[in-house]
Amino acid sequence: MKRLGQIAVIIGAGPAGLTAGLELLRRTGIRPVILEASGEIGGISRTIRYKGNRMDIGGHRFFSKSDRVMQWWMDLMPPEIAESEISYQGKKRSVAVPAKLEEVPVLRGVGPRAVVEIETETDETDADGTIHAGEHGHTDTIVTVEDHAADPDLVMLIRPRQSRIYYLRRFFDYPIKLTGQTLANLGITRTVRVGMSYMASRVSQIKPEKSLEDFLINRFGRELYLTFFKSYTEKVWGTPCDQISAEWGAQRIKGLSLTTAVKHFVKKAVRRRGKGGDLAQKGTDTSLIERFMYPKFGPGQLWEHVADQIVGMGGEIHMGWKVESIQCEGKTVKAVVGVNEAGDRQTFEGDYFFSTMPMRELVQAMDAPVPANVKEVSDGLQYRDFITVGLLADKLKVKEPDGGLLKDTWIYVQEPDVILGRLQIFNNWSPYLVSDPTKVWIGLEYFCYDTDDLWKMEDEALKQFAIDEVVKIGILDADAVSDGHVVRVPKTYPAYFGTYDRFDELRVFTDSFENLFLVGRNGMHKYNNQDHSMLTAMTVVDGLVAGKVDKAALWGINTEQEYHEEKEKITA
Repeated sequence: MKRLGQIAVIIGAGPAGLTAGLELLRRTGIRPVILEASGEIGGISRTIRYKGNRMDIGGHRFFSKSDRVMQWWMDLMPPEIAESEISYQGKKRSVAVPAKLEEVPVLRGVGPRAVVEIETETDETDADGTIHAGEHGHTDTIVTVEDHAADPDLVMLIRPRQSRIYYLRRFFDYPIKLTGQTLANLGITRTVRVGMSYMASRVSQIKPEKSLEDFLINRFGRELYLTFFKSYTEKVWGTPCDQISAEWGAQRIKGLSLTTAVKHFVKKAVRRRGKGGDLAQKGTDTSLIERFMYPKFGPGQLWEHVADQIVGMGGEIHMGWKVESIQCEGKTVKAVVGVNEAGDRQTFEGDYFFSTMPMRELVQAMDAPVPANVKEVSDGLQYRDFITVGLLADKLKVKEPDGGLLKDTWIYVQEPDVILGRLQIFNNWSPYLVSDPTKVWIGLEYFCYDTDDLWKMEDEALKQFAIDEVVKIGILDADAVSDGHVVRVPKTYPAYFGTYDRFDELRVFTDSFENLFLVGRNGMHKYNNQDHSMLTAMTVVDGLVAGKVDKAALWGINTEQEYHEEKEKITA
Protein backbone atom coordinates (compact mmCIF):
# COMPACT_ATOMS: atom_id res chain seq x y z
CA MET A 1 0.00 0.00 0.00
CA LYS A 2 1.30 3.49 -0.87
CA ARG A 3 1.92 5.78 2.05
CA LEU A 4 1.59 9.27 0.63
CA GLY A 5 3.05 12.17 2.53
CA GLN A 6 5.32 10.09 4.75
CA ILE A 7 9.06 10.68 5.12
CA ALA A 8 12.00 8.28 5.22
CA VAL A 9 15.18 9.67 6.73
CA ILE A 10 18.14 7.90 5.14
CA ILE A 11 21.58 8.12 6.76
CA GLY A 12 24.28 7.96 4.08
CA ALA A 13 24.45 8.70 0.34
CA GLY A 14 26.26 5.52 -0.70
CA PRO A 15 24.84 2.74 -2.89
CA ALA A 16 22.40 1.47 -0.24
CA GLY A 17 21.11 4.89 0.79
CA LEU A 18 20.73 6.18 -2.76
CA THR A 19 19.08 2.97 -3.94
CA ALA A 20 16.59 3.25 -1.10
CA GLY A 21 15.88 6.87 -2.01
CA LEU A 22 15.23 6.21 -5.68
CA GLU A 23 13.20 3.05 -5.02
CA LEU A 24 10.98 4.92 -2.57
CA LEU A 25 10.30 7.65 -5.12
CA ARG A 26 9.62 5.19 -7.91
CA ARG A 27 7.35 2.87 -6.00
CA THR A 28 5.81 4.70 -3.04
CA GLY A 29 4.60 8.08 -1.89
CA ILE A 30 7.28 8.14 0.81
CA ARG A 31 9.66 11.08 0.37
CA PRO A 32 13.35 10.34 1.09
CA VAL A 33 15.48 12.81 3.06
CA ILE A 34 19.12 11.72 2.77
CA LEU A 35 21.85 12.91 5.16
CA GLU A 36 25.45 12.53 4.01
CA ALA A 37 28.27 13.35 6.42
CA SER A 38 30.86 13.95 3.70
CA GLY A 39 30.80 16.29 0.74
CA GLU A 40 30.76 13.47 -1.82
CA ILE A 41 28.13 11.20 -3.32
CA GLY A 42 28.61 7.42 -3.57
CA GLY A 43 30.26 6.31 -0.31
CA ILE A 44 33.18 4.00 -1.10
CA SER A 45 31.71 3.68 -4.61
CA ARG A 46 32.43 7.34 -5.31
CA THR A 47 34.89 8.52 -7.95
CA ILE A 48 37.77 10.74 -6.81
CA ARG A 49 38.78 13.53 -9.21
CA TYR A 50 42.33 14.83 -9.33
CA LYS A 51 43.68 17.14 -12.05
CA GLY A 52 41.48 15.61 -14.73
CA ASN A 53 42.22 12.05 -13.60
CA ARG A 54 39.75 9.83 -11.74
CA MET A 55 40.25 7.17 -9.08
CA ASP A 56 37.93 4.28 -8.30
CA ILE A 57 38.29 3.51 -4.60
CA GLY A 58 38.71 -0.25 -4.25
CA GLY A 59 37.64 -1.05 -7.81
CA HIS A 60 33.99 -1.72 -8.70
CA ARG A 61 33.00 -4.27 -11.31
CA PHE A 62 29.38 -3.73 -12.32
CA PHE A 63 28.37 -7.37 -12.38
CA SER A 64 25.73 -9.08 -10.33
CA LYS A 65 24.02 -12.42 -10.32
CA SER A 66 20.85 -10.53 -9.42
CA ASP A 67 18.72 -9.81 -12.50
CA ARG A 68 17.11 -7.00 -10.58
CA VAL A 69 20.36 -5.18 -9.88
CA MET A 70 21.63 -5.62 -13.43
CA GLN A 71 18.35 -4.21 -14.78
CA TRP A 72 18.50 -1.30 -12.36
CA TRP A 73 21.99 -0.35 -13.52
CA MET A 74 21.23 -0.69 -17.22
CA ASP A 75 18.06 1.37 -16.99
CA LEU A 76 20.05 4.25 -15.54
CA MET A 77 23.13 3.85 -17.74
CA PRO A 78 22.60 1.65 -20.81
CA PRO A 79 25.47 -0.40 -22.27
CA GLU A 80 27.61 1.55 -24.72
CA ILE A 81 26.59 -0.65 -27.65
CA ALA A 82 23.28 0.32 -29.24
CA GLU A 83 22.14 -3.27 -29.61
CA SER A 84 23.86 -6.52 -28.80
CA GLU A 85 23.22 -10.10 -27.84
CA ILE A 86 24.76 -10.84 -24.47
CA SER A 87 24.85 -13.92 -22.29
CA TYR A 88 23.49 -12.80 -18.95
CA GLN A 89 23.28 -15.26 -16.07
CA GLY A 90 23.10 -18.14 -18.52
CA LYS A 91 20.36 -16.54 -20.68
CA LYS A 92 20.94 -15.04 -24.13
CA ARG A 93 19.13 -11.77 -24.55
CA SER A 94 18.94 -9.08 -27.17
CA VAL A 95 19.83 -5.94 -25.23
CA ALA A 96 18.76 -2.65 -26.75
CA VAL A 97 19.13 0.90 -25.43
CA PRO A 98 17.51 1.39 -23.01
CA ALA A 99 17.97 -2.22 -21.98
CA LYS A 100 14.96 -4.22 -20.85
CA LEU A 101 15.35 -7.74 -19.52
CA GLU A 102 12.04 -9.32 -20.39
CA GLU A 103 12.00 -11.70 -17.43
CA VAL A 104 12.10 -8.86 -14.92
CA PRO A 105 8.99 -6.72 -14.26
CA VAL A 106 9.76 -3.28 -15.70
CA LEU A 107 8.98 -0.40 -13.37
CA ARG A 108 7.71 2.61 -15.22
CA GLY A 109 9.93 5.61 -15.08
CA VAL A 110 13.32 3.96 -14.79
CA GLY A 111 14.50 4.49 -18.36
CA PRO A 112 16.35 7.58 -19.57
CA ARG A 113 13.30 8.99 -21.42
CA ALA A 114 10.56 7.80 -19.11
CA VAL A 115 7.69 9.56 -17.43
CA VAL A 116 7.81 8.63 -13.77
CA GLU A 117 4.46 7.40 -12.51
CA ILE A 118 3.19 6.03 -9.23
CA GLU A 119 -0.07 4.31 -8.43
CA THR A 120 -1.72 6.01 -5.50
CA GLU A 121 -4.12 3.19 -4.69
CA THR A 122 -3.74 -0.54 -5.11
CA ASP A 123 -5.60 -3.63 -4.09
CA GLU A 124 -2.82 -6.12 -4.83
CA THR A 125 0.88 -6.50 -4.11
CA ASP A 126 2.93 -9.43 -5.36
CA ALA A 127 5.46 -11.09 -3.07
CA ASP A 128 8.25 -9.51 -5.11
CA GLY A 129 6.88 -6.04 -4.50
CA THR A 130 5.38 -5.51 -7.97
CA ILE A 131 2.33 -3.25 -7.75
CA HIS A 132 -0.93 -4.01 -9.58
CA ALA A 133 -3.80 -1.51 -9.68
CA GLY A 134 -7.01 -2.88 -8.23
CA GLU A 135 -10.54 -1.86 -9.07
CA HIS A 136 -10.06 1.56 -7.58
CA GLY A 137 -6.43 1.99 -8.56
CA HIS A 138 -5.30 4.96 -10.62
CA THR A 139 -2.02 6.46 -11.76
CA ASP A 140 -0.62 9.92 -11.06
CA THR A 141 2.23 11.40 -13.08
CA ILE A 142 4.56 13.17 -10.68
CA VAL A 143 7.64 14.11 -12.71
CA THR A 144 9.22 13.73 -16.11
CA VAL A 145 12.86 12.67 -16.05
CA GLU A 146 15.19 14.71 -18.23
CA ASP A 147 15.91 13.11 -21.59
CA HIS A 148 19.46 11.73 -21.35
CA ALA A 149 19.22 9.66 -24.51
CA ALA A 150 21.50 12.01 -26.40
CA ASP A 151 24.15 12.11 -23.66
CA PRO A 152 27.02 9.90 -24.87
CA ASP A 153 28.59 9.89 -21.41
CA LEU A 154 25.73 8.20 -19.56
CA VAL A 155 26.74 4.73 -20.69
CA MET A 156 28.21 1.54 -19.33
CA LEU A 157 31.37 0.35 -21.02
CA ILE A 158 31.84 -3.39 -21.47
CA ARG A 159 35.28 -4.10 -20.03
CA PRO A 160 37.47 -7.21 -20.00
CA ARG A 161 38.61 -8.47 -16.64
CA GLN A 162 42.13 -9.58 -15.82
CA SER A 163 43.47 -9.83 -12.29
CA ARG A 164 46.73 -11.45 -11.32
CA ILE A 165 48.85 -12.16 -8.29
CA TYR A 166 52.33 -10.64 -8.07
CA TYR A 167 54.58 -12.96 -6.08
CA LEU A 168 58.28 -13.89 -6.32
CA ARG A 169 58.51 -10.85 -8.67
CA ARG A 170 56.37 -12.80 -11.15
CA PHE A 171 52.76 -12.78 -12.28
CA PHE A 172 50.39 -15.61 -11.48
CA ASP A 173 46.87 -15.95 -12.85
CA TYR A 174 44.09 -15.20 -10.42
CA PRO A 175 42.32 -17.50 -9.78
CA ILE A 176 45.27 -19.90 -9.91
CA LYS A 177 45.34 -22.00 -13.08
CA LEU A 178 47.46 -25.10 -13.47
CA THR A 179 49.28 -23.90 -16.58
CA GLY A 180 52.88 -24.48 -17.58
CA GLN A 181 53.65 -20.86 -16.67
CA THR A 182 52.21 -21.29 -13.17
CA LEU A 183 54.25 -24.43 -12.59
CA ALA A 184 57.41 -22.76 -13.90
CA ASN A 185 56.83 -19.75 -11.60
CA LEU A 186 56.30 -21.96 -8.57
CA GLY A 187 59.14 -24.37 -9.26
CA ILE A 188 59.00 -28.14 -9.03
CA THR A 189 59.48 -28.46 -5.27
CA ARG A 190 56.76 -25.95 -4.34
CA THR A 191 54.40 -27.40 -6.97
CA VAL A 192 54.73 -30.91 -5.53
CA ARG A 193 54.04 -29.58 -2.04
CA VAL A 194 50.95 -27.72 -3.31
CA GLY A 195 49.59 -30.86 -5.00
CA MET A 196 50.20 -33.12 -2.03
CA SER A 197 48.69 -30.73 0.51
CA TYR A 198 45.65 -30.19 -1.70
CA MET A 199 45.04 -33.94 -1.95
CA ALA A 200 45.45 -34.17 1.81
CA SER A 201 42.77 -31.51 2.26
CA ARG A 202 40.40 -33.55 0.08
CA VAL A 203 40.88 -36.60 2.26
CA SER A 204 40.71 -34.86 5.62
CA GLN A 205 38.60 -31.69 5.93
CA ILE A 206 38.79 -29.47 9.00
CA LYS A 207 35.43 -29.76 10.78
CA PRO A 208 33.88 -27.55 11.92
CA GLU A 209 35.32 -24.55 10.06
CA LYS A 210 35.91 -22.12 12.91
CA SER A 211 38.28 -19.67 11.23
CA LEU A 212 39.13 -18.22 7.85
CA GLU A 213 42.30 -20.31 7.93
CA ASP A 214 40.18 -23.47 8.20
CA PHE A 215 37.97 -22.27 5.36
CA LEU A 216 40.88 -21.61 3.00
CA ILE A 217 42.83 -24.79 3.80
CA ASN A 218 39.72 -26.88 3.16
CA ARG A 219 39.38 -25.41 -0.33
CA PHE A 220 42.99 -24.94 -1.42
CA GLY A 221 45.19 -27.07 0.79
CA ARG A 222 47.63 -25.79 3.39
CA GLU A 223 50.55 -25.14 1.01
CA LEU A 224 48.53 -23.06 -1.45
CA TYR A 225 46.95 -21.22 1.47
CA LEU A 226 50.40 -20.35 2.83
CA THR A 227 51.64 -19.37 -0.63
CA PHE A 228 48.82 -17.19 -1.95
CA PHE A 229 46.29 -16.40 0.76
CA LYS A 230 47.79 -16.00 4.21
CA SER A 231 50.10 -13.04 3.57
CA TYR A 232 47.64 -10.99 1.53
CA THR A 233 44.68 -11.65 3.84
CA GLU A 234 46.68 -10.65 6.89
CA LYS A 235 47.80 -7.49 5.08
CA VAL A 236 44.15 -6.64 4.55
CA TRP A 237 42.97 -7.35 8.08
CA GLY A 238 46.07 -6.89 10.21
CA THR A 239 44.98 -10.02 12.09
CA PRO A 240 46.06 -13.68 11.81
CA CYS A 241 43.73 -15.77 9.64
CA ASP A 242 43.10 -18.19 12.49
CA GLN A 243 41.47 -15.31 14.40
CA ILE A 244 39.10 -14.25 11.59
CA SER A 245 35.64 -15.81 11.32
CA ALA A 246 35.09 -18.38 8.55
CA GLU A 247 32.01 -16.33 7.65
CA TRP A 248 34.31 -13.87 5.88
CA GLY A 249 35.24 -16.60 3.41
CA ALA A 250 31.62 -17.67 3.00
CA GLN A 251 30.63 -14.12 2.05
CA ARG A 252 33.62 -13.16 -0.08
CA ILE A 253 35.06 -16.32 -1.66
CA LYS A 254 31.82 -18.30 -2.02
CA GLY A 255 32.17 -21.52 -4.04
CA LEU A 256 35.66 -20.86 -5.39
CA SER A 257 38.20 -23.63 -4.86
CA LEU A 258 41.17 -25.08 -6.70
CA THR A 259 38.80 -27.60 -8.28
CA THR A 260 36.38 -24.95 -9.54
CA ALA A 261 39.28 -22.89 -10.92
CA VAL A 262 40.55 -25.90 -12.89
CA LYS A 263 37.05 -26.73 -14.15
CA HIS A 264 36.58 -23.15 -15.29
CA PHE A 265 39.88 -23.22 -17.16
CA VAL A 266 38.93 -26.42 -18.97
CA LYS A 267 35.46 -25.10 -19.83
CA LYS A 268 36.95 -21.87 -21.14
CA ALA A 269 39.35 -23.76 -23.38
CA VAL A 270 36.58 -25.74 -25.12
CA ARG A 271 33.75 -23.21 -25.01
CA ARG A 272 32.52 -21.93 -28.32
CA ARG A 273 32.94 -18.18 -28.25
CA GLY A 274 29.94 -16.36 -29.63
CA LYS A 275 30.10 -12.92 -31.16
CA GLY A 276 30.93 -10.36 -28.52
CA GLY A 277 31.69 -12.99 -25.89
CA ASP A 278 29.86 -13.40 -22.60
CA LEU A 279 28.93 -10.50 -20.36
CA ALA A 280 28.02 -12.73 -17.47
CA GLN A 281 27.43 -16.38 -16.66
CA LYS A 282 25.12 -17.70 -13.98
CA GLY A 283 26.98 -20.36 -12.06
CA THR A 284 30.30 -18.57 -12.60
CA ASP A 285 31.91 -17.47 -9.35
CA THR A 286 32.34 -13.74 -9.01
CA SER A 287 36.12 -14.06 -9.03
CA LEU A 288 35.96 -15.85 -12.41
CA ILE A 289 33.88 -13.27 -14.30
CA GLU A 290 35.61 -12.24 -17.49
CA ARG A 291 33.52 -9.29 -18.74
CA PHE A 292 31.72 -6.64 -16.74
CA MET A 293 29.98 -3.32 -17.15
CA TYR A 294 31.60 -0.12 -15.98
CA PRO A 295 30.39 3.51 -15.98
CA LYS A 296 32.34 5.58 -18.48
CA PHE A 297 33.73 7.90 -15.80
CA GLY A 298 33.84 5.52 -12.87
CA PRO A 299 31.29 4.25 -10.32
CA GLY A 300 30.66 7.68 -8.85
CA GLN A 301 29.18 8.78 -12.17
CA LEU A 302 26.27 6.37 -11.76
CA TRP A 303 25.62 7.34 -8.14
CA GLU A 304 25.81 11.05 -8.93
CA HIS A 305 23.24 10.41 -11.66
CA VAL A 306 21.03 8.60 -9.12
CA ALA A 307 21.36 11.55 -6.73
CA ASP A 308 20.29 13.95 -9.50
CA GLN A 309 17.23 11.79 -10.18
CA ILE A 310 16.30 11.72 -6.49
CA VAL A 311 16.45 15.49 -6.20
CA GLY A 312 14.63 15.93 -9.52
CA MET A 313 11.80 13.70 -8.30
CA GLY A 314 11.31 15.65 -5.07
CA GLY A 315 13.67 13.94 -2.65
CA GLU A 316 16.21 15.77 -0.51
CA ILE A 317 19.94 15.20 -0.11
CA HIS A 318 21.72 17.16 2.60
CA MET A 319 25.50 17.10 2.20
CA GLY A 320 27.92 17.67 5.08
CA TRP A 321 25.44 16.69 7.80
CA LYS A 322 26.71 14.21 10.36
CA VAL A 323 24.34 12.34 12.67
CA GLU A 324 24.76 13.59 16.22
CA SER A 325 21.90 11.79 17.92
CA ILE A 326 18.95 9.54 17.16
CA GLN A 327 15.79 10.32 19.11
CA CYS A 328 13.61 7.36 20.12
CA GLU A 329 10.34 6.76 21.93
CA GLY A 330 10.15 3.21 23.16
CA LYS A 331 10.96 0.99 20.20
CA THR A 332 10.24 3.66 17.59
CA VAL A 333 12.73 6.11 16.08
CA LYS A 334 11.24 9.59 15.87
CA ALA A 335 14.00 11.84 14.54
CA VAL A 336 17.67 12.24 13.68
CA VAL A 337 19.63 15.28 14.83
CA GLY A 338 22.33 16.31 12.38
CA VAL A 339 25.20 18.75 12.74
CA ASN A 340 27.23 20.39 9.96
CA GLU A 341 30.80 21.72 9.90
CA ALA A 342 29.59 25.17 10.97
CA GLY A 343 28.12 23.66 14.11
CA ASP A 344 24.52 24.19 13.02
CA ARG A 345 22.03 21.59 14.21
CA GLN A 346 18.85 20.42 12.57
CA THR A 347 16.26 17.84 13.53
CA PHE A 348 15.01 15.58 10.76
CA GLU A 349 11.75 13.88 11.69
CA GLY A 350 10.47 10.89 9.78
CA ASP A 351 8.24 7.85 9.66
CA TYR A 352 10.95 5.42 8.56
CA PHE A 353 14.70 5.45 9.12
CA PHE A 354 17.37 3.75 6.99
CA SER A 355 20.88 3.61 8.43
CA THR A 356 24.10 2.95 6.53
CA MET A 357 26.32 4.47 9.22
CA PRO A 358 28.69 2.15 11.13
CA MET A 359 26.73 0.16 13.71
CA ARG A 360 29.09 1.17 16.48
CA GLU A 361 28.34 4.85 15.83
CA LEU A 362 24.64 4.17 15.38
CA VAL A 363 24.28 2.62 18.84
CA GLN A 364 26.35 5.39 20.41
CA ALA A 365 24.03 7.99 18.87
CA MET A 366 20.75 6.41 20.04
CA ASP A 367 19.12 8.02 23.08
CA ALA A 368 17.23 4.81 23.88
CA PRO A 369 18.41 2.64 26.79
CA VAL A 370 21.08 0.27 25.52
CA PRO A 371 21.58 -2.98 27.48
CA ALA A 372 25.12 -3.42 28.83
CA ASN A 373 25.77 -6.54 26.75
CA VAL A 374 24.66 -4.81 23.54
CA LYS A 375 26.87 -1.81 24.26
CA GLU A 376 29.79 -4.15 24.89
CA VAL A 377 29.31 -5.85 21.52
CA SER A 378 28.80 -2.57 19.71
CA ASP A 379 31.86 -0.92 21.24
CA GLY A 380 33.93 -4.02 20.41
CA LEU A 381 33.17 -3.99 16.68
CA GLN A 382 36.29 -3.31 14.64
CA TYR A 383 36.90 -1.78 11.25
CA ARG A 384 39.81 -1.78 8.85
CA ASP A 385 40.71 1.51 7.19
CA PHE A 386 41.99 2.04 3.67
CA ILE A 387 44.43 4.28 1.80
CA THR A 388 44.86 4.64 -1.95
CA VAL A 389 47.91 6.43 -3.31
CA GLY A 390 47.41 7.45 -6.93
CA LEU A 391 50.61 7.71 -8.98
CA LEU A 392 50.85 9.18 -12.47
CA ALA A 393 53.76 7.64 -14.37
CA ASP A 394 55.25 7.71 -17.85
CA LYS A 395 55.45 3.92 -17.95
CA LEU A 396 55.78 0.77 -15.89
CA LYS A 397 58.82 -1.49 -15.89
CA VAL A 398 56.63 -4.59 -15.99
CA LYS A 399 54.87 -5.14 -19.31
CA GLU A 400 52.81 -7.62 -21.26
CA PRO A 401 54.78 -10.05 -23.47
CA ASP A 402 54.07 -7.82 -26.49
CA GLY A 403 55.64 -4.87 -24.69
CA GLY A 404 52.36 -3.10 -24.03
CA LEU A 405 50.75 -1.86 -20.81
CA LEU A 406 49.68 -4.57 -18.38
CA LYS A 407 46.04 -5.50 -19.00
CA ASP A 408 45.13 -6.02 -15.35
CA THR A 409 42.45 -3.97 -13.64
CA TRP A 410 44.04 -4.85 -10.33
CA ILE A 411 46.98 -6.90 -9.11
CA TYR A 412 47.18 -8.63 -5.73
CA VAL A 413 50.63 -7.96 -4.28
CA GLN A 414 51.70 -11.00 -2.28
CA GLU A 415 55.31 -9.93 -1.80
CA PRO A 416 56.08 -10.13 1.94
CA ASP A 417 58.78 -7.43 1.84
CA VAL A 418 56.27 -4.61 1.18
CA ILE A 419 53.02 -3.72 2.93
CA LEU A 420 51.34 -2.75 -0.34
CA GLY A 421 48.24 -4.92 -0.69
CA ARG A 422 46.87 -4.30 -4.15
CA LEU A 423 47.61 -2.24 -7.24
CA GLN A 424 45.00 -0.86 -9.63
CA ILE A 425 45.64 0.29 -13.20
CA PHE A 426 42.92 2.86 -13.78
CA ASN A 427 43.58 2.98 -17.55
CA ASN A 428 42.16 -0.54 -17.76
CA TRP A 429 38.97 0.17 -15.85
CA SER A 430 38.13 2.91 -18.32
CA PRO A 431 40.41 4.97 -20.58
CA TYR A 432 38.29 7.97 -19.59
CA LEU A 433 39.71 7.87 -16.05
CA VAL A 434 43.04 9.17 -17.38
CA SER A 435 43.36 12.67 -18.78
CA ASP A 436 46.57 11.96 -20.74
CA PRO A 437 46.37 8.64 -22.61
CA THR A 438 50.17 8.52 -22.89
CA LYS A 439 50.44 8.23 -19.08
CA VAL A 440 49.81 5.33 -16.72
CA TRP A 441 47.54 6.14 -13.78
CA ILE A 442 47.79 3.56 -10.97
CA GLY A 443 46.40 3.23 -7.46
CA LEU A 444 48.41 1.63 -4.66
CA GLU A 445 46.16 0.24 -1.95
CA TYR A 446 47.06 -0.03 1.73
CA PHE A 447 45.03 -1.51 4.56
CA CYS A 448 45.56 -0.18 8.07
CA TYR A 449 43.94 1.19 11.21
CA ASP A 450 43.43 4.91 11.73
CA THR A 451 45.75 4.62 14.73
CA ASP A 452 48.65 3.34 12.60
CA ASP A 453 51.66 5.48 11.68
CA LEU A 454 50.88 4.88 8.00
CA TRP A 455 47.44 6.51 8.34
CA LYS A 456 48.92 9.50 10.17
CA MET A 457 51.77 10.00 7.69
CA GLU A 458 51.85 13.33 5.80
CA ASP A 459 50.68 13.07 2.20
CA GLU A 460 54.05 13.84 0.63
CA ALA A 461 55.83 11.33 2.84
CA LEU A 462 53.16 8.73 2.09
CA LYS A 463 53.52 9.26 -1.67
CA GLN A 464 57.28 8.78 -1.41
CA PHE A 465 56.79 5.68 0.74
CA ALA A 466 54.47 4.20 -1.91
CA ILE A 467 56.91 5.01 -4.72
CA ASP A 468 59.74 3.34 -2.81
CA GLU A 469 57.65 0.18 -2.37
CA VAL A 470 56.76 -0.26 -6.06
CA VAL A 471 60.36 0.54 -7.03
CA LYS A 472 61.54 -2.13 -4.59
CA ILE A 473 59.43 -4.87 -6.19
CA GLY A 474 60.25 -3.81 -9.74
CA ILE A 475 56.95 -2.26 -10.86
CA LEU A 476 58.37 1.10 -11.99
CA ASP A 477 61.33 3.46 -11.76
CA ALA A 478 61.04 6.39 -9.38
CA ASP A 479 61.91 8.96 -12.04
CA ALA A 480 58.92 7.80 -14.14
CA VAL A 481 56.48 9.24 -11.56
CA SER A 482 55.34 12.80 -12.25
CA ASP A 483 52.49 13.27 -9.75
CA GLY A 484 50.54 11.61 -6.97
CA HIS A 485 47.43 11.90 -4.84
CA VAL A 486 46.46 10.37 -1.46
CA VAL A 487 42.93 9.32 -0.47
CA ARG A 488 42.10 8.00 3.00
CA VAL A 489 38.85 6.10 3.56
CA PRO A 490 37.95 5.29 7.19
CA LYS A 491 35.94 2.20 8.18
CA THR A 492 36.09 0.65 4.71
CA TYR A 493 36.03 -2.94 5.91
CA PRO A 494 33.81 -4.15 8.78
CA ALA A 495 35.90 -6.75 10.57
CA TYR A 496 35.00 -10.35 11.38
CA PHE A 497 36.81 -10.42 14.69
CA GLY A 498 36.69 -8.40 17.90
CA THR A 499 33.20 -8.94 19.36
CA TYR A 500 31.82 -10.16 16.04
CA ASP A 501 31.22 -13.65 17.47
CA ARG A 502 28.47 -12.06 19.61
CA PHE A 503 26.98 -10.01 16.77
CA ASP A 504 23.52 -11.57 17.13
CA GLU A 505 23.08 -9.78 20.47
CA LEU A 506 23.50 -6.46 18.69
CA ARG A 507 21.31 -7.45 15.77
CA VAL A 508 18.40 -8.44 18.04
CA PHE A 509 18.57 -5.02 19.70
CA THR A 510 18.62 -2.96 16.49
CA ASP A 511 15.93 -5.13 14.87
CA SER A 512 13.63 -4.40 17.82
CA PHE A 513 13.13 -0.83 16.57
CA GLU A 514 10.22 -1.36 14.21
CA ASN A 515 10.83 1.57 11.86
CA LEU A 516 14.66 1.37 11.79
CA PHE A 517 16.22 -0.51 8.90
CA LEU A 518 19.94 -1.25 8.68
CA VAL A 519 21.22 -1.52 5.11
CA GLY A 520 24.55 -1.51 3.28
CA ARG A 521 28.05 -2.57 4.26
CA ASN A 522 28.70 -0.60 7.44
CA GLY A 523 25.00 -0.31 8.23
CA MET A 524 24.85 -4.09 8.70
CA HIS A 525 28.53 -4.67 9.52
CA LYS A 526 28.72 -7.10 6.59
CA TYR A 527 31.42 -7.21 3.95
CA ASN A 528 28.92 -6.58 1.14
CA ASN A 529 29.64 -5.69 -2.46
CA GLN A 530 27.67 -2.75 -3.84
CA ASP A 531 25.05 -5.05 -5.42
CA HIS A 532 24.45 -6.72 -2.04
CA SER A 533 24.11 -3.27 -0.47
CA MET A 534 21.60 -2.28 -3.13
CA LEU A 535 19.59 -5.46 -2.57
CA THR A 536 19.30 -4.74 1.14
CA ALA A 537 17.78 -1.34 0.35
CA MET A 538 15.46 -2.84 -2.29
CA THR A 539 14.31 -5.51 0.17
CA VAL A 540 13.27 -2.90 2.73
CA VAL A 541 11.29 -0.97 0.12
CA ASP A 542 9.67 -4.23 -1.00
CA GLY A 543 8.51 -4.72 2.57
CA LEU A 544 7.19 -1.19 2.92
CA VAL A 545 5.19 -1.64 -0.28
CA ALA A 546 3.84 -4.98 0.95
CA GLY A 547 3.05 -3.61 4.40
CA LYS A 548 5.68 -5.54 6.38
CA VAL A 549 9.48 -5.62 6.25
CA ASP A 550 10.94 -9.08 6.80
CA LYS A 551 14.14 -8.25 8.66
CA ALA A 552 15.28 -11.87 8.67
CA ALA A 553 15.21 -11.87 4.86
CA LEU A 554 17.13 -8.61 4.90
CA TRP A 555 19.94 -10.14 6.97
CA GLY A 556 19.93 -13.20 4.73
CA ILE A 557 21.29 -11.26 1.76
CA ASN A 558 24.93 -12.29 1.15
CA THR A 559 24.86 -14.65 4.10
CA GLU A 560 24.38 -17.97 2.34
CA GLN A 561 27.43 -19.94 1.30
CA GLU A 562 26.55 -19.18 -2.31
CA TYR A 563 25.97 -15.84 -4.01
CA HIS A 564 22.57 -14.24 -3.30
CA GLU A 565 19.72 -16.75 -3.20
CA GLU A 566 21.81 -19.82 -4.12
CA LYS A 567 21.76 -22.09 -1.07
CA GLU A 568 23.62 -25.15 -2.21
CA LYS A 569 26.42 -26.28 0.04
CA ILE A 570 29.92 -25.43 -1.17
CA THR A 571 31.73 -28.43 -2.62
CA ALA A 572 35.32 -28.62 -3.68
